[in-house]
Amino acid sequence: MASVKVFGSPASTEVQRVLACLFEKQVEFQLVKMDSFKGPKRLPDWLKMQPGGEALTYQDEKVTLVESRAVCRHVVENFKDKGESELMGQGAMERAMVEQWLEAEARKFDPPSSELVFYLAIAPKLHEAEQLDHPLLVAKSTKKLEKVLGIYEKRLADKEFLAGNKFTLADLSHLPNTELLMRTELRNLFERHGNVKRWWAEISKRNSWQKVLELASQAPPLA
Repeated sequence: MASVKVFGSPASTEVQRVLACLFEKQVEFQLVKMDSFKGPKRLPDWLKMQPGGEALTYQDEKVTLVESRAVCRHVVENFKDKGESELMGQGAMERAMVEQWLEAEARKFDPPSSELVFYLAIAPKLHEAEQLDHPLLVAKSTKKLEKVLGIYEKRLADKEFLAGNKFTLADLSHLPNTELLMRTELRNLFERHGNVKRWWAEISKRNSWQKVLELASQAPPLA
């Protein structure tokens, strides 16, 4: 039995972020599927695609964690000798660059993208969909996201990935929300930025992410 356990739904963006990291690090794990989604009133944060209560719980022999980015940092540190070795960079300078772009994802990209994921990808599938139509809020978040993508576009003009020319956690952390938004009308927003479009095509085809999508396809619907 694997010593690493992940509790949650593979349809959750928080869980997906951790699963992608575990696949990158080639760490064996047990996924304990928990699907208690009962509508938005059960969500502590509508914008995180949480199935109910905490979206995620991670356990191994050392820790129990519930925040996906903290889990990914722990996995990289705890399993240094396994799988992809440069998810947090090599040396202090590279590590600082990865942390900088992880911070950008968490503080700048995640808030508007999570909000848009909820209203454009999740709410339409809920019974309460008509009550959750907020066009002004969607427009405001779209404007914020476009500003972030403009920054990414400039960054990616001479870099293959956000933290440099290596795939890192900074890129991986963007996978769940971007995947869902690329299935909505906002796909054009990403594709209007040529460098962002190229970057997304590169990171989304990684074997680790394809494995996550396969697990997600087996999850029950949220509605």
